[in-house]
Amino acid sequence: MKYSKEDKPERAGGAGAGSRAVPVTLVVIVLCAFSFYLGGIYSTGRSLLDAIQPAPTALVTLGAGTTARHSSDDDQARPALAAASTAAVAFPECPADLQDYTPCTDPKRWRSYGNYRLSFMERHCPPPPDRQQCLVPPPKGYKPPIRWPKSKDQCWYRNVPYDWINSQKSNQHWLVKEGDRFRFPGGGTMFPNGVGAYVDLMQGLVPGMRDGTVRTALDTGCGVASWGGDLLGRGILTVSLAPRDNHEAQVQFALERGIPAILGIISTQRLPFPSAAFDMAHCSRCLIPWTEFGGLYLLEIHRVLRPGGFWVLSGPPINYENRWHGWNTTAQAQKADFDRLKKMLASMCFKLYNMKGDIAVWQKSPDATACYDKLTPITTPAKCDDSVDPDAAWYVPMRSCVTPPSAKYKKLGLNATPKWPQRLTVAPERINVVPGSSAAAFKQDDARWKLRAKHYKTLLPALGSDKIRNVMDMNTVYGGFAGSLIKDPVWVMNVVSSYGPNSLGVVYDRGLIGVNHDWCEAFSTYPRTYDLLHLDDLFTAESHRCEMKYVLLEMDRILRPTGYAIIRESTYFLDSVAHIAKGMRWSCEKHNTENKADKDKILICQKKLWAGKQ
Repeated sequence: MKYSKEDKPERAGGAGAGSRAVPVTLVVIVLCAFSFYLGGIYSTGRSLLDAIQPAPTALVTLGAGTTARHSSDDDQARPALAAASTAAVAFPECPADLQDYTPCTDPKRWRSYGNYRLSFMERHCPPPPDRQQCLVPPPKGYKPPIRWPKSKDQCWYRNVPYDWINSQKSNQHWLVKEGDRFRFPGGGTMFPNGVGAYVDLMQGLVPGMRDGTVRTALDTGCGVASWGGDLLGRGILTVSLAPRDNHEAQVQFALERGIPAILGIISTQRLPFPSAAFDMAHCSRCLIPWTEFGGLYLLEIHRVLRPGGFWVLSGPPINYENRWHGWNTTAQAQKADFDRLKKMLASMCFKLYNMKGDIAVWQKSPDATACYDKLTPITTPAKCDDSVDPDAAWYVPMRSCVTPPSAKYKKLGLNATPKWPQRLTVAPERINVVPGSSAAAFKQDDARWKLRAKHYKTLLPALGSDKIRNVMDMNTVYGGFAGSLIKDPVWVMNVVSSYGPNSLGVVYDRGLIGVNHDWCEAFSTYPRTYDLLHLDDLFTAESHRCEMKYVLLEMDRILRPTGYAIIRESTYFLDSVAHIAKGMRWSCEKHNTENKADKDKILICQKKLWAGKQ
């Protein structure tokens, strides 16, 4: 049946018009009221599910829309909402076989990933349903680590109870088990006379290691980090890098000794560092196949080295004429590999800087020289285009191209950078590309953190003493907290959010170290590796993405028993943190900031030492 225009009912007038007006009015009123109700819920950062049935604090997902500072009215309302959930929280112990659990580099899940270039050893975090919601237990017999500087040479056996590396590397003197502890004599595959003699030779080849020119270094395939440990006494701060592999716990040994280290591997993804970060990179028979895959791994080293920076290699094929007998190869094969290595490095604008004995040193071209002008998108290697930020380093695939120095930087080169320690307090040229940053903001930040660190030490007297060695600033901007502690017996791992302005280059320009990271995921380290965790408005900044419960459980995993956390946050988040921390067996105290009128507060927490029941 077809309808004509005349058959359609009229939209107004007639007998039914008045009767329809009342329901429409009621619908409008109801919708407006419901909209007002929803506005009230979301202005407080709660979800609709929170409004229907408040969840225990430990299960609260931080609501959306809380990345910015809240008004005074919101700040007054939020503590009441946080306190509305008072149910007791208690997290169970994890099974004993998780005492060295590393969620994103878990060997139990390696078979789920491919073998290509050992990519299964890269970060592969478990999906949310598979996340552990328990407290990682310490090993049986665990006790607080030996204090620095004695820890550089020894650690408790029960804290890192692994005999494999001891039995396999005993002839190389990496470490020796003596009674209830491991001792680190400073040996290594390529330094049989000790790491001290090895570095002495290296300093003779690279004079910049003596006068403050070289400050930051990267050690790939670090073993137990003896090279990085020795350099600490020479004013050089090293990030030691090794995968979680059959050496059991290289990185864990390094951190137990009080030496900076992270889990990582050069495989398919960029390392979590900006471009032009390190003054030096080092490989001592690290077994990385540098000349394979078109020199892709060398290109990553090129990316993270500053212009004028040094790459040091010892082990095959260096000094092959005298060493090839012990390498299960032939002199001809090693010579061919050495020639191929030199050719590749020359094509990437490196020059052979110096060589003696088992050590060879190459230097990256210090500026945008004619070498880079010869590179094009079709040469081998190619010149990188602008499609990918050279500083982007969080789950970014490595690129088979050369990243030339940026023409907008005149003082990024190693020789143009102030020497250490002057570079710590000079506003780097790179600060101008960080959104909202300037040299004036840098100076203000530096002064602010000196006041804050002084106040922290009144609240936590252990800070500045030998009770605290390994420190992490979980969400730094310019590394101000680390800079304020530079005279204390600590080192600081600065973490810059992978989802915020990338200021990590500024941190390295100051002569400090750090990584990009997303706190919605686990950090690349073993359990019980930091003495102090510091965060400044982390939950305020990341509440729209990360769930508080998992961030705090991750903090508990990486914090040493008897270690501390300094949590600087708004009262709303701080109350929730304190509630969850109690369920993690932490003891906490709330304090005012150095400015009593500040809306933020400070929570000082200490993790208890407890023995697993399993």
